[in-house]
Amino acid sequence: MADFQNKVALITGAAHGQGRAVALALAGEGASIVAFDLAKPMPYPGYALGSESELDSLKREVEALGSHCLTAQGDVRRDGDIVRAVDAAVARFGRIDILFNNAGICAYGLAHELPEEEWDAMIDINLKGAWLVARRVIPVMIRQKSGVIINNSSIAGLRGMNRLSHYAASKWGLVGLTKSWAIELAPHNIRVNSIHPTGVNTPMNDGLAELEGTTTQEIAERSAGNLLPVPWVEPEDVSAMVLYLASDKARYVTGSQFVLDAGLLTR
Repeated sequence: MADFQNKVALITGAAHGQGRAVALALAGEGASIVAFDLAKPMPYPGYALGSESELDSLKREVEALGSHCLTAQGDVRRDGDIVRAVDAAVARFGRIDILFNNAGICAYGLAHELPEEEWDAMIDINLKGAWLVARRVIPVMIRQKSGVIINNSSIAGLRGMNRLSHYAASKWGLVGLTKSWAIELAPHNIRVNSIHPTGVNTPMNDGLAELEGTTTQEIAERSAGNLLPVPWVEPEDVSAMVLYLASDKARYVTGSQFVLDAGLLTR
């Protein structure tokens, strides 16, 4: 717990899934949480995203753990939303120590059949959104002379995947950002790493299954095909990796990719 006392974590896509699990794990270790989420539906990808009620319940759960929570409803594609959230975080807590760039979407489609607006939405949310958030958080960290940025990529950020070219492109892009930011920010004592889960047991799986007219198990097996006999990993497995990378135990770890793939890359 000592690693996270008096630390502040900004988490995008915090209302449910991996973002929520990370928020609760950090809060349980004493960190104050800034939970940023769109918290409303979008036409694309068409499945249920985090909701305002989930964002509100996250705040209650964080506070029940004895930590502070500031919620911010906004779009990672809109600089004004991000500026308001970062300014509010600094006004309340005075600092931002951890950024978990987690907001993202997923959807299927053959590369040559994708409408341009679907390609743009995927890249803008998953990749450009991470940059837009980070460019407002990084100056705060530079002033502090410390910070940790963790970009939530995917196993699709390390290998190609069928009918997921736009998703894979966005997640490979996060690797480039991670490595470049690690170089740029090392002089300021800011570390940057990316994590690469296989399929994770979150509401996204349910949404993709509904859109595809199949089951969550089939979605997991189609996208991954893990070596270990599990269809997916749990959000808590992701949060455990984030806690390590955000902690002083990883104080010399930067510019690296951390794989949580149940052996998928070994196939």
